[in-house]
Amino acid sequence: MRADDLESRGGKAREQSSFAAYAIDRDSQWTSWLIPLFIVANVAMFVVSMSINNCPKHNNSGSEGKCVARFLGRFSFEPLRDNPLFGPSSSTLQKLGALEWTKVVHKHQGWRLITCIWLHAGVIHLIANMLSLAFIGIRLEQQFGFVRIGTIYLLSGFGGSVLSALFIQHNISVGASGALFGLLGAMLSELFTNWTIYTNKAAPLFTLLVIIIINLAIGILPHVDNFAHIGGFLTGFLLGFVLLPRPQFGWIERRNLPADISVKSKYKTYQYALGLVSLVLLIAGLSVGLVMLFRGVKANDHCHWCRYLTCVPTSKWKCDGT
Repeated sequence: MRADDLESRGGKAREQSSFAAYAIDRDSQWTSWLIPLFIVANVAMFVVSMSINNCPKHNNSGSEGKCVARFLGRFSFEPLRDNPLFGPSSSTLQKLGALEWTKVVHKHQGWRLITCIWLHAGVIHLIANMLSLAFIGIRLEQQFGFVRIGTIYLLSGFGGSVLSALFIQHNISVGASGALFGLLGAMLSELFTNWTIYTNKAAPLFTLLVIIIINLAIGILPHVDNFAHIGGFLTGFLLGFVLLPRPQFGWIERRNLPADISVKSKYKTYQYALGLVSLVLLIAGLSVGLVMLFRGVKANDHCHWCRYLTCVPTSKWKCDGT
């Protein structure tokens, strides 16, 4: 091996090391406050929904004894036969803004596409989503700031709601899962768009793909809205290319480079290309989805096998929505 090869490789190693130091320094500049605020907002909305639900007063059976955890008073849960997730009734969730196709399409309540992501069906549902949000979202916000991560979270939740409403017409849907899958999708596209700056690529890529596949597989169980998961994931995946590219090293250290070396572009050509294509696909996808939704199109009529993406019937359960 020639000496100049050693010097060149050593220079490259130093550049990667400097970039890693830069990334760490930049991470320390961001304080995560938006994701914790989202968590507090979701918990607060659940408390409000339980207070309004008031099972002992509104239980259709007229028997307070059938409410779960009666000692909680108005915050006690619906009977497990009605809601096995320890939460409010479906009528309460509908009142507070759950996603319901009929009301969105025929009563022009498009705001439900947003409000549904702040509601949860029960304590189990809430805890699972909030733990995932804390684990994934806080780290992302520390790396990329509240504006970009907040945008991905909200738009992914919206995208998940649009796809869910297109395919599910006979049930309500609630939960932050679409937004969470959007963050997972953004993590995956961030890895791709910043591929050249990572020294260890295989391990995080494999781990992330396993997590995504497992969570999507859980979505084929009954009473789980996998269309919201898929819609949120696709939205977040595209947004990651648009919002999460990292500057190339030469741009970061341009002040320390020799005078005869200059880096004019902040991002690499492929990063610009991926971002532009993703932005076009995102705008087109959401626009077409919204037009189809408000025209009352039922996507299942045009894709008969798509129903298996959210529930696969077995000898143990059915997928009739009951």
